[in-house]
Amino acid sequence: MHNDESVTGGLVQGFVLDGRGGARELDHEALEQLVLLPNESLWLHWDRSHPQAQEWLRNNSGLSEFSCDLLLEENTRPRLLSLPNDEMLLFLRGVNLNPGAEPEDMVSIRIFADARRVISMRLRPLRAVSDVVENFARGCGPQNASELILALASQLTSKVEALVVTLTEPVDVEEERIDADDRYVPDHAQLQQIRRRSASLRRFLAPQRDIYAQLAGSKRSWFDADACGYWNELNNHLTRYLEELELIRERVALILESEHRRMSEQMNRTMYRFGIITGFFLPLSFLTGLLGINVGGIPGADIPYAFILVCALMGALTFGQWWLFRRLRWL
Repeated sequence: MHNDESVTGGLVQGFVLDGRGGARELDHEALEQLVLLPNESLWLHWDRSHPQAQEWLRNNSGLSEFSCDLLLEENTRPRLLSLPNDEMLLFLRGVNLNPGAEPEDMVSIRIFADARRVISMRLRPLRAVSDVVENFARGCGPQNASELILALASQLTSKVEALVVTLTEPVDVEEERIDADDRYVPDHAQLQQIRRRSASLRRFLAPQRDIYAQLAGSKRSWFDADACGYWNELNNHLTRYLEELELIRERVALILESEHRRMSEQMNRTMYRFGIITGFFLPLSFLTGLLGINVGGIPGADIPYAFILVCALMGALTFGQWWLFRRLRWL
C-alpha cells in the first residue's frame, strides 16, 4: 500500500473494504470498471487541490453540485450536514503533524459518506489517514463506511491527546520551579506561546465536540448498532481535552499573575527601604547643608569642639528618628 504522499491523478488513497477488516487498494484507472460486492464498501481519499480530483468529483462522483461546492470550498470549519437519501457531509479538523508545521495549525478533512461509500478530501497530509491505512495492512481496519468515518475521527482525536500532553508538561515544570525557588523567573515567551496554542486549539475543537455529540444521537440506517456509543465516547474524550486546554490557559495566567505580583511586592519592598533610608538622611543632609554654607555668622565657627557637638546633635537626631519610626511601626 502506498503512503499518504503518493498521489496519482489526485487520488491519494483508494480502497475497497472487504467487510472483514482488510482492504484492497485501487488506483485512478480502476475506478471506471469498479463493481462492489454486497459486503464491500468504497473509500476514496483525494487531494482537493489537484485538478483531476476536482474534475472527477464534479463529473464522475454522482454527488450534487451543492455537495461538490462544499467539499472543494477554500475555507471551512468543523460541521455536519445531513443530505437526502441518508447521506451526509462531515468536516473535521486534525492536529498538523507535518514536518515544520505548527500542530495547532489544524488540517481539514472533508468527508462525504453514505451506506457503502466514503469520499474524503484533504489539502495537506493527515497522520490519521496513514494510521487507518496501516490497520488495513494488518487486517484490523474498519469493515464498512460507518466504522471508517468513526476510525478517522478516533485517530484525529487521539492526536489531540498527545498535543495536550506536550502543552501540559512545560507548565508543570514552570510551576515546580516557581514553588522551589522564589527568585526563579519563568520563561514568559514560552508561556505566552502555550497560551496562544491552547486558545487556537480550542477554537477548532469546540465545534468538533458538538459534531460528535450530534453523531452520537444520530439514527442513520447504515450506522452500526454500537456506533452511537463510540461517537459518545469520542465526545467525552474531546470534552476532557478541551477542559485540559482551558485549565492550561488558566494555569499559565496564574503563573504570569504570580510572577507579576512577586515583582510588584519586590519593587514595593525596595522602594520602602529607599524611603526609610531617605527618611533618616534627609534631616541630616539639611543640617549639614545649612552648616556648610559659606557665609559669616555660622554658629560654633570659633569653638574648638563645635564639630563634636554637631556630630552628637546628628546622632541624637538619628536616634530620635529611629525611636519615632519604631513607634509608628515603620521599622
